Amino acid sequence: MTATPAPPAALRGATTTTVDTPDGAFTVIEAEGAVLSSGWTELASELTGQIHPSIRAVGFDPAASSVRPILDAVSRYYDGDFDAIATVRVRQSSGPFRVHAWEVLRAVRPGAPVTYLQYADRAGNPTAVRAAAAACAKNAAALFVPCHRIIRTDGTLGGFRWGLPVKQRLLDREAGRPPVA
Repeated sequence: MTATPAPPAALRGATTTTVDTPDGAFTVIEAEGAVLSSGWTELASELTGQIHPSIRAVGFDPAASSVRPILDAVSRYYDGDFDAIATVRVRQSSGPFRVHAWEVLRAVRPGAPVTYLQYADRAGNPTAVRAAAAACAKNAAALFVPCHRIIRTDGTLGGFRWGLPVKQRLLDREAGRPPVA
């Protein structure tokens, strides 16, 4: 595990921590105990652009940093406690539909992926499939807002910012199937 302050000009008071997981390096940008951005990369620069500008402009209190519970949830997730990530606070910002859609994503159960159409319906607008897909694409808090649990209507994976092999391993793990390397 490595922890470094986030770039001061971008996220004053936030911390960036990278841990090793079975799916590769996983980096979390955290401020005041909430995930601002996360993903399977060692490069914080790949995460900061996903954070809404209104959040990047905030100065956070570094004394309120609390990355340990977040990292514990990641570890518990990879140990098979897939609900552990639901306990982690996330801070994202966007328009009303997207913010609501991210909340809906957090309610998709491990091992029970839904299609983009089902996801749009759960988000309250069954005709907004593209908007639902865009919510997945703009989700900065990968794993904690589990966009990997959304698949195409034909059962194929669709897209995933961190690569389809990672998405498949996450889904396999959550379904009780051994992940393929």
